[in-house]
Amino acid sequence: MSHEAQDSPGEGNYSDRLIVDQIVSGQKELFRLLVRRYERPVYGMGLGFFRNAEDASDFTQEVFLKVYRNLSRFEGRSRFSTWLYKIAYNTAVNGVNRRKEYRSLAEEGTSLEADEKDAPELALIRNAARDAVLVSLAELPERYRVCIDLFFFYDRSYREIEAITGFPVNTIKSHVFRAKKLLREKLEELR
Repeated sequence: MSHEAQDSPGEGNYSDRLIVDQIVSGQKELFRLLVRRYERPVYGMGLGFFRNAEDASDFTQEVFLKVYRNLSRFEGRSRFSTWLYKIAYNTAVNGVNRRKEYRSLAEEGTSLEADEKDAPELALIRNAARDAVLVSLAELPERYRVCIDLFFFYDRSYREIEAITGFPVNTIKSHVFRAKKLLREKLEELR
């Protein structure tokens, strides 16, 4: 099994590379498999950059149109997901430069929100911790938040973040380290 197959959720045992090769060879209908695999994270990136569902949907369509048009250029030197996220990132940055500011996926709070069945005290603590994290993240420069999102929410390696953003690996490590330190300090203050 290739490394690429491990990177790809769902849709049987077909690796992204195999699907890309088949699409380029004429089986265009297989593109829907790639869309199914990556639509959600691309949409999430769109929400992070554009802050509303309509713009995120438009962004997602634009990204997949660019991916489809350029699929024959995918050389397989990186994982398909890294190549796709680079296209998405560049599309988003170009769109943001024309429109709005980046918003971290953490601001959505999906993984930090208190569960309704939690005890009121636990829910209060979780909400306070979530608020502290959001305030801390909001204080970070945009380039830090992008690195944090790609590292923690998209589970990308430093090398993949370098390929996506163009930032040097040491810069990415520094951004992630500084962001984690700031978050730790804010959460200590909460205690």
